[in-house]
Amino acid sequence: MAMHVTSFSSPVSGDGCCPTLLVGGDREFDVTGFEKFTKFTEFAKVGPSYLVVAIIGPQSSGKSTLLNHLFHTNFKEMDAFRGRSQTTKGIWVAKCPTIHPFTLVMDMEGTDGKERGEDTAFEKQTTLFALAVADVVLINIWCHDIGREHASNKPLLNTVFQVMMRLFGPRKTTLIFVIRDKTKTPLENLESELRNDIQKIWESAPKPEAHKETPLSEFFNVEVVALSNYEDKEDTFKEEVGCMRQKFFHHNKLAGDRQAVVPASGFSLSLREIWEKIKKHRDLDIPSIKVMVATVRCEEIANEKYSAFAANEEWIQLKVISVHTGFGKKLSSMIDTCISEYDEEATYYDECVKSVKRKQLEEKLLQLVQPAFQDLLELKRSDTLDKFKEAFDKALDGVKEFSVTARNFTESFMAQFDKGCADAVIKQANWDTSKGRDKLRRDIEAHVASVHADKIKHHCEANLRELLSGPVEVLLKQANNMTWPTIRSRLREAESDFSGRAVAISGFDMDEQTKAKINASLEKYVRRMVEDKAKEEAGRVLIHMKERFKTEFSDDSNSIQRVWNRRENIGAIARTAHSSSLEVLSVMAVIRLDDDNDGDKVQPTLYSALLDKNMSTTTFDPLASNTWEEVPPSKTLIIPLKCKELWEEFKENTKHIVSKAIAEQEANARFQLPPWATCCLIVVGWNAIRRLIRYTLVPLHYTGGYG
Repeated sequence: MAMHVTSFSSPVSGDGCCPTLLVGGDREFDVTGFEKFTKFTEFAKVGPSYLVVAIIGPQSSGKSTLLNHLFHTNFKEMDAFRGRSQTTKGIWVAKCPTIHPFTLVMDMEGTDGKERGEDTAFEKQTTLFALAVADVVLINIWCHDIGREHASNKPLLNTVFQVMMRLFGPRKTTLIFVIRDKTKTPLENLESELRNDIQKIWESAPKPEAHKETPLSEFFNVEVVALSNYEDKEDTFKEEVGCMRQKFFHHNKLAGDRQAVVPASGFSLSLREIWEKIKKHRDLDIPSIKVMVATVRCEEIANEKYSAFAANEEWIQLKVISVHTGFGKKLSSMIDTCISEYDEEATYYDECVKSVKRKQLEEKLLQLVQPAFQDLLELKRSDTLDKFKEAFDKALDGVKEFSVTARNFTESFMAQFDKGCADAVIKQANWDTSKGRDKLRRDIEAHVASVHADKIKHHCEANLRELLSGPVEVLLKQANNMTWPTIRSRLREAESDFSGRAVAISGFDMDEQTKAKINASLEKYVRRMVEDKAKEEAGRVLIHMKERFKTEFSDDSNSIQRVWNRRENIGAIARTAHSSSLEVLSVMAVIRLDDDNDGDKVQPTLYSALLDKNMSTTTFDPLASNTWEEVPPSKTLIIPLKCKELWEEFKENTKHIVSKAIAEQEANARFQLPPWATCCLIVVGWNAIRRLIRYTLVPLHYTGGYG
């Protein structure tokens, strides 16, 4: 057959590319044409030092354009103004003039073209030929076709892989997926999807016995690159192609298995034999209608079985009453039955298609039942937790070994949950139940911790309240300069005593960190309790001041009620009582649970402002404020301004007590004789007193005599 070349290039054109037809549209190998190509390019002289690059992909996807920019070849390109049509017919070869060693470039007829219609045998043959002879195969694919079944050539690659393993042994080829017209989707995501697709195609392709376990990596290296749209972003496209071209300057990195490479002088014969072998293989010539029919019918069967399963009354009942024992076993059996019925009806269809649709049916069935499975797990988790709480709380009555009880009950109920999960497991699924299990354990541990905290609270806080509440109240009522130091001392004693007893009371094994938390919690509690008691008593400070005044004013130092006679200095006694009452106010005005609060200026300020007569002549009022100097607002119970108001009210309320005492003193003074009058009476009545004594004693004398 005569050599065919394009009208714009010939073997003697001098451009060095020499585009030459290798296999025509009639599937005949052009021996003469390739020999002339070999002679013109001096290909036979390069020995084993050459690289073969081929490109496959959909028709009119820009394969020739990519090759021309990548390798500086002159393959015929599609005329955009004439619309999409077949440009490359058959298989063409050309030399890359700018890359050394020798790089042979093959431009393949596009797949999925309307010119060949349903006849897909030739595209399968050319694809297999490219994979069999090329060191690097560029797979041209539109970005928007990634993930599609036919547009991304998945069925084609499946068939080619299957036949390739039968006809040829393992030979490392580099597959470079060239994503055209890339979008904003990150290349990493597209690459991951393509690698997963090629792996699935490889795994699903039927293999001869010799290659049953052969991994994809023994036949292919897979790489992915992405290019911008040539028409919209021509400059960017050219830059990206330029970067891609750098890969081909390092043949050793791209060429996989070069150990069995045919010398260039025998390459023509090798190509011819491979092509003839591919042409004679009938599996590649099977009409695609077989796969198409299998795809349609298997999908119909799968849909029928899925619909029947979804409408199955047994499944509906099982879904509604999901606590039914044997959930997993029954559902596994129903899925098995559904799959078996599918297999029976799809027996005579294409094995590959049948397997794919079978797997899809199983996945759909599992997606249908998974919500019920998850609901069942949640129900079992909730039910197990409720039963644990009930049983654990009952078991704690009278049990001292809290930690042992908690550990035993936790393990027991976790085992019950595991048993329930095992009963719910569906054998066709590999669903993880660890999340539900972990959540149950966390919920149980949270409940145990809550009960533990309540146990400590009930035992410790009640005792602390009993130990401190009464004494603190008495100390605050007694209000003197030792009130707050004594309260602090009592607090330290209580904290020291109960921090050690808390662990013993709880009956729980605790680490040092937990013990520290308990101690801190107890410390906060007792401080809060004292502060609350201080606030409570501060609210009754006026009553306490009145009681203090009455006691100090009405009773003497021996706690005997005073008789208001002339000897009592009512003014001095009242001032002392006022000073003592003001001490009550100063003690209750501020909380002093920290040692550094002893030096506050509350008491001196109150005394100087309310008792010091000299302060009345000054214009500055230290109590005309809402805050105490050097005292945090959180520790203030009575602000200075309020203290002044309370003091005025206190004086008004106690004024009548002083007035009453003064009145009593004046009344007693009317019935008391002056000392001089008493002396005069004694002198004047001395004789009468003597006679009274003598006459009183005489009868006693005579009586004694007669006796």
